Formats: sequence, C-alpha cells, structure tokens
Amino acid sequence: MTLKLMPLLLVFAVAAAGYPLDAFKRTGIRRLEAYRLAVDGKVRNVRPVPKGGQFREADVRLRLLGREVLLNQKDPALQRGLERIFAQRDSSYGVALLDITDPGKPRYAAVRENFKQLPGSVGKILVASAVLDATARVYPQIADRERFLRETVRPADEFILTDGKTAPFWEPGAAVVTNRALREGDRFSLWEWLDHMMSQSSNAAGSLLWKEALLLRVFGPKYPPSSASERAFLSDTPRAELGRLSIETMESAFASAGLDSAQLRQGTMFTRRGSARIPGTASYATPIELLKWLVRMEQGRLTDEWSSLELKKLLYFSRARYRYAASPALNHAAVYFKSGSFYQCKPEEGFQCRQYTGNVTNIMNSVAVVESAGRVYLVALMSNVLKTNSAGEHMAIAGEIERLIAATNDPVQSRD
Repeated sequence: MTLKLMPLLLVFAVAAAGYPLDAFKRTGIRRLEAYRLAVDGKVRNVRPVPKGGQFREADVRLRLLGREVLLNQKDPALQRGLERIFAQRDSSYGVALLDITDPGKPRYAAVRENFKQLPGSVGKILVASAVLDATARVYPQIADRERFLRETVRPADEFILTDGKTAPFWEPGAAVVTNRALREGDRFSLWEWLDHMMSQSSNAAGSLLWKEALLLRVFGPKYPPSSASERAFLSDTPRAELGRLSIETMESAFASAGLDSAQLRQGTMFTRRGSARIPGTASYATPIELLKWLVRMEQGRLTDEWSSLELKKLLYFSRARYRYAASPALNHAAVYFKSGSFYQCKPEEGFQCRQYTGNVTNIMNSVAVVESAGRVYLVALMSNVLKTNSAGEHMAIAGEIERLIAATNDPVQSRD
C-alpha cells in the first residue's frame, strides 16, 4: 500500500521573548510594559514570568568584547561529559557547546557539530541581524537608530499571509493583554515587529521584516517608500534580482563577521505569500555555525557592538518558557534563546501524530546563551528524532548540560 503524507505540520517555535521588561521607555514596545505590569499583578492574561526572565536591561551585556575565540580544540573534560549525554541518544543529534565562564579561557566541546538541516524559526535571528544591519548603514548614530526603530510604524500587508500564531495586543491603561492572529492593516513600530518575530516567533513578522530590511537597503534614507513606490519596486524588479537582493540583505549582515553562508542560511520567507512575492532558496544551518553566530554576538561583531547587544536583548527570555529553556534547572538563569521546529507525519499503524513527534520529519533546533549562578555558556543543538517528543527531549538535555557545566566548573560539585 502506498502511504500518503498527512497535511504537513510546520511549526516555527514560540520560544523566545525579546527584551528585558524595563525596556519599554527606550523601545516603545508595548508588550514589555504589559508584561512588567503583569509581574506586579496589574495586568491579566499573561502567563507567569520566571525569576530568570525578570532581569533589567542593565543586566544584559556582551561577554566576549575584545576577545578572540578559536573553536579548534575541544576541552577534554567538557567533551567527555557531552559525549556521555548523547551516547545513548539518536544519531541525528548535533551539538556545539562553549563555556565562557572564564572569558579568557573558553572551553569548547561538540558532537556531530557539522550536522546540517533546516533551521526552522532559528533562522529568524538572521532576519533580526539583517534589520539592525540595514538600520546601521543608514543611521550611523545610535540615537538616530533608536528613534528610527521606535518611531517608524509599518502596516501589516500581504507578506503576513498566512500565519496561525498570535501576537499580544495591549494599550497603556488596559487591564488585559489580548492575543490574536495578526491581520492586514495592523500597525506596529519596527521595534515592535522585531519583538513579535522573536518573542512570539511570528512567521508573519518574520516575512514582513525581511521585506522591510530589503526595502531599507534599497531605498536607504528615502525609506519608508510610499505604497506606490514599494509596489513598483516589488512588481518591476525581475524576480531573479529580487531573490538575489533578498539573500544579499540577509547575508551581508554577518559576512563581515566571518560566518560561512555555505553552513548558515535562511533562504526562504516564513509565509506562503512572502515566498510567492520574493523567490527564495534552500535554508540550512549547522550547530558549529550557529554557535559561531552566538560567539560573534558576544564579541560585538554582528555589524557592531550596539547591534550585537540589541540582538542579545531580543533573545532574552522575558516570558513563560518553552522547550530547551523550560528546563527547571534554568528557572533562575538568564536565558537568551531561539528555537525552531518542523515535523511531518504519515499514516502508520499504532502511531498517532502529535506536535513535535513526527514520524517522517521531526526537526527541533535550539540556540541559547545561559547565564546561571556565575556561569556563562553558549549552546547550539539540532535534532531530527522521529516519533519522540523533541520539545521534552531538548528540555531534558538542557538540564543535563547545565549540570555538566556546573560540574566541570566546580570539582567539588562534580563528586556529589
């Protein structure tokens, strides 16, 4: 009997939560103020934010400024521990780990670090990089960048179609946060669109922001273009040229940092309408290249120091946690995190398709910076384990890696 695939289930993770909650005044991101008030019990319909998600902007800093990091030699103790964690796990796992607790003596370990697969929503970190890079090109002065991101309001258009995820809506003074799907005509500042893309992992925001980054690169100081100018550019530019400009916008943001586009690429937009308007190409990532992206961020090398710090703040998990970040071992840790998944199912006797348990494809990817009890480490984890709850598995692995880092930084604890 020929098996037919069930309708494909595509999930780009709701698994990050940009910016510390005290950043509302600087950024104008209304969600942040709503969630801050929710912590104080003044706003409803917000899931509890763990202690590790309540840090201030001043607590977020780059850990490797002015430091070189070579990922060419594995630390023996860390490597043995990492291999033990994955010894009995599926061979599809790939992981790269860097302990920078002592930034002058980083410790590296990895297992199948060149494992390559679809990045899923992890690719949204590259869209965020592209937006901030395009902004820096037009506005060299930081104050001008911040005003631009805060005051430039853009409407949702056809590029958001279609996305089933919701986004939080809140106005100052309201007692409740409303969560609903984005609709054409919804208006947010660029900073709020960035937050939707990272905090809710909104596919709609991801495609719209990619288009906006492209327009910013093309129109420069004349951005935002009029509706007529934007339509003319998207309609009159040959499709092949649109595709080339789109990829160039994405990849020029990290090329100068020495990252390899042959190992890391988001090639296709996150919505069908976006992909139909601007042609794409293959998307892929490896644990080692994702780890290098995190390292470049901590070094302040993703465009510049300001852009790198803003990227880290975008990754800061300031809401209820999911997947890797949901490990109880990380409750009090500051976690800077993005996740992505993609699963497919086909009919199989005795098997019931569930979220994150596909029997054809079951991709789950996580990138994280964890700052816990004085320890700091970077992780890039990728997997494709069929018929297994990959969200639960990544959460379990997060706890094991946390204990490994603690043990190898504290010999006394390692004997307990």
